[in-house]
Amino acid sequence: MTLSKGSCSGSGKSLLLASSDYGDVTESWFSPEFWGKRAKPVTTGGRGGAWFIDSETSGMVLRHYKRGGQMAHLSEKSYLFTGFETTRSVAEFRLLSHLHNLGLPVPDAVAAIAWRYRLLWYRAAIIVKRVPGAVTFPDSERASDASLWEALGRVIRRFHDVGLDHVDLNCDNILVTEGQLYLIDFDRCRLLSGANNKDDSAWKRKNLERLKRSVTKRFSSLNPAEFQAYWNSLLAGYRSPWGSHI
Repeated sequence: MTLSKGSCSGSGKSLLLASSDYGDVTESWFSPEFWGKRAKPVTTGGRGGAWFIDSETSGMVLRHYKRGGQMAHLSEKSYLFTGFETTRSVAEFRLLSHLHNLGLPVPDAVAAIAWRYRLLWYRAAIIVKRVPGAVTFPDSERASDASLWEALGRVIRRFHDVGLDHVDLNCDNILVTEGQLYLIDFDRCRLLSGANNKDDSAWKRKNLERLKRSVTKRFSSLNPAEFQAYWNSLLAGYRSPWGSHI
């Protein structure tokens, strides 16, 4: 369940969404300066613009939306405004909340904000709950365990089965804890159904191909035989009808 807060100032409009578990969220939460020393930059993955937050209640991650590629040279943090519901922060917040309600392993959505300015543009940020004790997949002590790769395949299959197209499925967007695997960062991701969610859907293959390229890069020390063995374990898990326990 979420609550919605809207505000208007002389410089434009903003929309703030917050989980009902965090009823005291204000716009200040989206500024790392507000947190002072309790905000620490995230150095792994992404394009910067993310911070680990040590709050009084729980650890959180604050992320400002930033462009990549050639568009970053034109406007690093600004996006064309077509309505608050289509802003990247609001869309990701709602998607994350929906996936959580389906029982999928994702971080809890804490809050999201979109700031509209200059009539046609907006900036955005999101806060999610930090997964306790989690490390990225390449940093896991179990990364050399074939069973972890198989479990990852089963987790990805669970998301695919509900129609989740994770457009940036890479090693750094997979977290490992002692008893669970999580997918994170659902910016620009979408839910598909019906004819677009068949077993042979092109978007599913693209997700796996994107991950395979990331594995090639992040596990560059593996020889070809080792790489293929781990990847085969992942595919075996993906094709398995069983659960995703690790």
